[in-house]
Amino acid sequence: MEIALVIFVIAVIFISRSIKVVPQQNAWVVERLGKYHAALAPGLNFLMPFVDRVAYKHSLKEIPLDVPSQVCITRDNTQLQVDGILYFQVTDPMRASYGSSNYIMAVTQLAQTSLRSVIGKLELDKTFEERDIINAQVVAAIDEAALNWGVKVLRYEIKDLTPPKEILHAMQQQITAEREKRALIAASEGRRQEQINIATGEREAFIARSEGEKQAAINNAQGEAGAITAVAEATAQAIERIAAAIRQPGGEQAVQLKVAEKAVEAYSKVANDSTTTLIVPSNMTEVSTLISSAMKMLQTSKTSA
Repeated sequence: MEIALVIFVIAVIFISRSIKVVPQQNAWVVERLGKYHAALAPGLNFLMPFVDRVAYKHSLKEIPLDVPSQVCITRDNTQLQVDGILYFQVTDPMRASYGSSNYIMAVTQLAQTSLRSVIGKLELDKTFEERDIINAQVVAAIDEAALNWGVKVLRYEIKDLTPPKEILHAMQQQITAEREKRALIAASEGRRQEQINIATGEREAFIARSEGEKQAAINNAQGEAGAITAVAEATAQAIERIAAAIRQPGGEQAVQLKVAEKAVEAYSKVANDSTTTLIVPSNMTEVSTLISSAMKMLQTSKTSA
């Protein structure tokens, strides 16, 4: 009975040492007699008891690693407190087991030194503007060395960039001055634009007034020209009608009568004016002579026509 119990215990130990179940996204490194033998894939695996042993267990998942905060000096000799987070993944279990005694510490230290080197090439202002470039350069520097450790560095992200308090105060003053400068420039640009708009409006108003005055002068001149033309045409028509009437029988006698009436009317107006001295011709026949002269001029005009 005791022998059966011993055999049973030995069988349990044999089975437990020979059968291994590896979880998903894991890799176990097996050594045979102290030498690397194989990396067990996820699932059921069989080993030789007392000959093979699981020496290392690695997770193949993406691992976030917090990189401790450190002081970095920029190109313009400014101290920065920088910390970040690194994402990496084990891609080669054998190298991860034998390439480095502690690949996590190695990656962490390399991330810190690479970060100090990258920031040392940049000025303070550039470190805030070019975070993506810093992250990419750190990843490239780490990834090249981490190949020997069986590790693939996926990305690096800077969490905080903290300059000293004096630098923060100076930066705040600079930002305040820059904003005040932009405000003054904006106000001056507004006043300049306002003056330009006023000047433009006055110029357009002056042009509009001058155009209106010009058009009014043109219209007045055209109206006066039209009036003069109409008066001239009416005068010409009246003269033509008078001339035609004179040519009719009895026309000359009518003209003589009209001239005589005008002469008498003129003498009457002069006689009624108290401020005018009237000299009566000694011979009243001069009036008839005047009428005869006028009739001769009419006859002459008639003959020439």
